[in-house]
Amino acid sequence: MPTLRLPSDVLAPGKFASSLFKPKHKPTFLEDPIRLLKVAADSKDLKVGKTIHAHLVIKNQISSKTGINQTNSLINLYVKCDQLSLARKLFDLMHERNVVSWGALMAGYLHNGLALEVLGLFKSMILIDNMCPNEYILTTVISSCSNCGRVEEGRQCHGHVLKRGMVFYQYVKNALIHMYSKCSEVEGAMRVLDMVPGNNIISYNSVLNGLLEHGKLKEAIEVLSMMVDEHLVWDTVTYITIFGLIAQLKNLRLGLQVHSRVLKTEIEWNNAFLNSAIIDMYGKCGKIINAMKFFSCLQTHNVVSWTTIIAAYLQNGCFEEALNLFRKMKLEGITPNEYSFAVSLNSSACLSSLRHGDLLHASAEKSGFKNHIIVGNALINMYAKSGNIAAANEVFSNIPYRNSVTWNTMISGYSHYGFGKEALNVFQDMLAAGECPNYVTYIGVLSACAHLGLVQQGFYYLNCLMKENGIEPGVEHHTCIVMLLSRAGLLDKAESYMRFTPVKWDVVAWRTLLNASHVHRNYGLGRRVADVIVEMYPNDEGTYILLSNMYAKEMRWDRVVKIRKLMRERNIKKEPGVSWVEIRNTTHVFVSEDYLHPESSRIREKVGELLAMIKPLGYVPDIAAVLHDVEDEQKEYYLRYHSEKLAIAYGIMKTPSEAPIRVIKNLRMCDDCHTAVKLISKATNRVLIIRDSNRFHHFKDGCCSCADYW
Repeated sequence: MPTLRLPSDVLAPGKFASSLFKPKHKPTFLEDPIRLLKVAADSKDLKVGKTIHAHLVIKNQISSKTGINQTNSLINLYVKCDQLSLARKLFDLMHERNVVSWGALMAGYLHNGLALEVLGLFKSMILIDNMCPNEYILTTVISSCSNCGRVEEGRQCHGHVLKRGMVFYQYVKNALIHMYSKCSEVEGAMRVLDMVPGNNIISYNSVLNGLLEHGKLKEAIEVLSMMVDEHLVWDTVTYITIFGLIAQLKNLRLGLQVHSRVLKTEIEWNNAFLNSAIIDMYGKCGKIINAMKFFSCLQTHNVVSWTTIIAAYLQNGCFEEALNLFRKMKLEGITPNEYSFAVSLNSSACLSSLRHGDLLHASAEKSGFKNHIIVGNALINMYAKSGNIAAANEVFSNIPYRNSVTWNTMISGYSHYGFGKEALNVFQDMLAAGECPNYVTYIGVLSACAHLGLVQQGFYYLNCLMKENGIEPGVEHHTCIVMLLSRAGLLDKAESYMRFTPVKWDVVAWRTLLNASHVHRNYGLGRRVADVIVEMYPNDEGTYILLSNMYAKEMRWDRVVKIRKLMRERNIKKEPGVSWVEIRNTTHVFVSEDYLHPESSRIREKVGELLAMIKPLGYVPDIAAVLHDVEDEQKEYYLRYHSEKLAIAYGIMKTPSEAPIRVIKNLRMCDDCHTAVKLISKATNRVLIIRDSNRFHHFKDGCCSCADYW
């Protein structure tokens, strides 16, 4: 076995001792500036970073050619400390740059939302410095294209990626998929996903989210199946996206399966967005009890979970419960955000509760959300649906920022009141402001044309402007055209339009023509349309009522009896007429011939006084509206105490003479009440606003905004 020999110099006692006991060198504070700058950048310690910068300037290490790495580290420091102007100065002063220099500054611009600056730098890097980008720079540039919606530049970056063979880098591939998904090029995202092997959960999350945003639910389900087949581990983002997909599909069975999968995994349960996604899923699937049970089981509630459960109640028609939950949230010390106020205002709008709406408006202003666009839109909607179109217009006029929802809400609000001229003026202002009309816009615009009887203008909007904007007319737009022709008295053309336009008409469209037949007393057409509706929708109560009204006006009582018998056989009950009015924060409800109200005798006396006042103005009870074969005197008695007359009489008794009176009615207003209320508004010099099942009626000085067509 060979003997191990040590070197002779090590065996020398003096040398060995001196090397053993020689003190080790300790690096000074600034001998490794790059490492120190990285520490300062990661901790965002600008003061320390500037100290190191000063030291490098004094030692003249930045201007030298060897100082490129130190300069890159300084750029990284200033970028991470949000000092982009300083980082750009250093960058511009560099005599020589490398890929790291460009990448550090681009990353800074990207993270500060300046995506266009990134694209400008990238062009300079290639054209001026003639430098080849690496995979990190291309990822940054592609992400910038995503953020600013530049799909053409994104495609060019995709070309760079393919030329340089970088598409197989997972983060580059993910950036491409995200860019195409966010820029509405879902097909491009799917091509990258399918053609390049090696997908991870981030790739699938981006594609799934893009498909969901663009309403491509069938394709989203296919991607979900691919994810299941590949046995990928889902993260929180995946679950949130999938619950959003299920909510749109309203597929409760799938929702329960995915919820069960969440319970079996180690996903963090205190994630507010995941919890809210589950609540929203149950709400959209119509299982409000499940949503509330899950909400109640949460250990902590924040504004996100509260707002989601309130929205779930709103979506399921539980408007009062939604407002009660909003109050409960505030009592528990949770400060509402702009979305909480928007959801609650929309709940108030659905109840036509001006009192609740006013309180929410004041609270939103006090909380500093007055200028938030989502709150402004909800306020316009609330006031429009609560009978105060003037307040809606005031909010609209003062709102600092407007989007398509803002314009559409105001246009639709005016149209619903019959103020067609004002609606079209707002539409012209929308075009002048450069806002592109959408599908919803033209429903309001065509409805306004119908109220004004502008037949040619309505067809111009349908056939020309909508085509220019790339909007395919739907059943709602064609229904507006039926209303337009009907209102102009062109009932034959309206019927022909419905017969020959290749549209799947719904009950609203057919009932529009039926109502026109009733208004224009074209009972032959009315009977034909009613037969179509009854065949398609045998349980549509409104059709039977309108048909019965037409037979009553023709004095064909045998037919009225037949209709009633048919309703009994099919178990269709006529909903009783109910009207309600808010007086001093209290809602007073009235039914026809009401004796239940504590002041019923005084109210009846007031009705008698009002009818006596309007008889000299030409009021004659329209007994043809009574669906009973009785004496004329008895018919007049039936008409006298309809619910809206009782509500208006009570409003006049209890409110100041200058205050408008707002009444909500659950059914269509009858002809007699409409004539009477017009004359009452003139005799009392009051503004009377009635919302029936069809529309708003704004009575003033003996005229109605519907122009006697409703």
